[in-house]
Amino acid sequence: MANDKEPGKPEFGYSSGAALMARGSLALHDHVATRMDAAFGDTQPMIEVRFKDLSISADIIVKDVTESTAELPMLPNELAKDFRKLRAKKHLVQKQILKNVNGVFKPGTITLVLGQPGSGKSTLMKMLSGRFAAKKNIAIEGEIAYNGATSSELCDRLPQFVSYVAQQDKHIAALTVKETLEFAHACCGLELSEHDAKKHMTGNPAENAAAMEVANAMFKHHPGVVTQQFGLQMCQNTVVGDAMLRGVSGGERKRVSTAEMQFGNQQVLMMDEISTGLDSAAAFDIVNTQRSLAKKFHKTVVISLLQPSPEIFNLFDNVLLLNAGRVMYNGPREDALSYFESLGFKCIPHRDVADFLMDLRTNKQTLYENELAVIPRTPSEFAEALANSDVFYRLQAELNSPVSPKLLEIKEKFMDSFPNFCQGFLASTGTLMKRQIKMTIRNTAYLKGRGLMVIVMGLLNGSVYYQFDVTDAQIVLGIIFASVMFLSMSQSAQIPTFMASRDVFYKQRGANFYRTASYVWANSVSQIPLAVLESFVYGSMVY
Repeated sequence: MANDKEPGKPEFGYSSGAALMARGSLALHDHVATRMDAAFGDTQPMIEVRFKDLSISADIIVKDVTESTAELPMLPNELAKDFRKLRAKKHLVQKQILKNVNGVFKPGTITLVLGQPGSGKSTLMKMLSGRFAAKKNIAIEGEIAYNGATSSELCDRLPQFVSYVAQQDKHIAALTVKETLEFAHACCGLELSEHDAKKHMTGNPAENAAAMEVANAMFKHHPGVVTQQFGLQMCQNTVVGDAMLRGVSGGERKRVSTAEMQFGNQQVLMMDEISTGLDSAAAFDIVNTQRSLAKKFHKTVVISLLQPSPEIFNLFDNVLLLNAGRVMYNGPREDALSYFESLGFKCIPHRDVADFLMDLRTNKQTLYENELAVIPRTPSEFAEALANSDVFYRLQAELNSPVSPKLLEIKEKFMDSFPNFCQGFLASTGTLMKRQIKMTIRNTAYLKGRGLMVIVMGLLNGSVYYQFDVTDAQIVLGIIFASVMFLSMSQSAQIPTFMASRDVFYKQRGANFYRTASYVWANSVSQIPLAVLESFVYGSMVY
């Protein structure tokens, strides 16, 4: 038990996640950070992200199709329309996704990325988190560095330092909320070993012992802590579900998506549209928790939101405003209004600052214009105005300044020696096998259908070849061929299940939850018991 005792407040306990969360997330972060700072000093890892002149463009093939007048939806008209499309000429068009994006995300800060849909927010966050899939038709320019190390230097280890929460909620529908979080913890959780503790701790014996105790308690009960932080304790034993299986609500599923990426030792947190489907109170609590993580544990937090409330907006330190791939503003939150006032835009009374920023470069922009002669109207004009401002000059000074010696030391001691995966191959394969077996057992419709099919086909083939002449090689080969074909082709019924879990695999593999080989082995081996049982039942009946 912890020794922090305050009148009228519950005591911290290390026996469960609920006991650790007795006073809430902010108090827990302060409790843990105080003990870790006393033992480790300023040697705890932190990461600064710098990106300079980042540009992404894609070459898209477009057909020149001249739309004719409206025609009746008759077969000849549809065929003629398709024929015109086939004859249409094609030409290459370059679409600019991001253009000369610059920025510095510092440890201990929380940054808001604002922008209309299609402005490039998701692309930027995927690029910075190493989740952007480069293709032949996509051109990428610019520099990205993490404590001075480029993304190519970190390569496959980057997901261990940068987490990414995607907009889409992709989960195994048959698993409960608790099982989903426990799986993420098993794949990504890192326990503080005594060897590492003695190597890096600089406090006195009492401080070191207190830090070890709280670190071990946090590792052991981290799923319970995260469940409490995201308000999922009431639905933790409910399956996540999907369009075909009833489970948790849309807002709860969104919280599960965010909570799943809280495990591990990532020092940079990228979160894309995490407030979709959430009420203002729940969104505020989540963002406030992330702010506490940034301040207490020196994490670098970047969150993109579409329409944040004023209370949520005020939680952020910096704002990055995007439009059509161009940066309209990148600087301190409190300076945003004064900057746009200097450009000729004044926020009207009773209008939220976030809504004001989102209205710029839209048809609502005229509501905020003053009498200045020259007002930027296009994304390129806003970007040019930013490039000539003091905000941009300060940003360039930060970008061109050398990386601090402290961050370089963290890179050498922490980042260069960090493994690609938290689990070994065998442990990872075992974790995946347990999950796959659990999913198979819960798929009762599939098991009942397969059992009935095996019995019916066994009786059918057994009756067809009842008391046949065993010396007739043609008949023997025929029944062997039919049996082998049935047992082998019956496994094709699993293809829809594998296809449905493909998106989950891409997400978790991109976050370095496990190796691809571990996933393949676990899925293959977990099907062996069922295949053996089917073969035994079918073969016994046919024999």
